[in-house]
Amino acid sequence: MSEKTLTRMDLSEAVFREVGLSRNESAELVEAVLQQMSDALVSGEQVKISSFGTFSVREKAARVGRNPKTGEEVPIQPRRVLTFRPSHLMKDRVASGNKG
Repeated sequence: MSEKTLTRMDLSEAVFREVGLSRNESAELVEAVLQQMSDALVSGEQVKISSFGTFSVREKAARVGRNPKTGEEVPIQPRRVLTFRPSHLMKDRVASGNKG
């Protein structure tokens, strides 16, 4: 597995090279897209990107957990969690990267 991480700067640089906007405009575009996605998720909307996947927020109910060291029961508060479900195309693409 690769240790490389794709960053905002990498995305901005890709927009700069592919689209031809200035570096500043490219960075602003990436920020605007990420902000739009974040705002939608915070308000409870799904973010669906065709051929990539779907981001959504799921409500998790309160439950009782256990401290693995002591075995003591601990209450876990209800919370919202972010989930990502890749599209079939993305799953196939990632799987084919494992061959060869």
